[in-house]
Amino acid sequence: MLYDTTEHLLAYSSLSPRLERAFRFLAETDFSALPDGRIELDGTDVFADLSTYETRLINDTPEAHRKYIDVQYLLRGKELVGVAPLSTMQEELSGDVARDIWFYRGPTEQLTLSGSRVLVLWPQDAHAPCVAVGAPETVRKCVVKVRKG
Repeated sequence: MLYDTTEHLLAYSSLSPRLERAFRFLAETDFSALPDGRIELDGTDVFADLSTYETRLINDTPEAHRKYIDVQYLLRGKELVGVAPLSTMQEELSGDVARDIWFYRGPTEQLTLSGSRVLVLWPQDAHAPCVAVGAPETVRKCVVKVRKG
């Protein structure tokens, strides 16, 4: 897991060319000009999903992905994301191979996404996003999906 700011993202570009593509997209894009939806950056290897939604009071089913790294960045608002090593999850509840998502039960520690904060989550990182900071609010988020490998 990596938790930093957009100002420092390009320092991590040497991790992989795909991550560099994702980091450049976040650092250089004017998101106010883009509608919600999927944006192809490099086919199925790197793509972004922009969405607007309401945060919720609790998310007690952390998720993880097996084929993709998540690069999560809030464009508007703030939310908490519970994070934990996948190895500490107590139970796998369900999974969907086509959507590359598995849900678990287990404890997490919360990090705040807001301002220029970015959270990069690898397949070994369980995460429970979309949690309200105080009261629920409408947020806008960009999640760049980066195929590992």
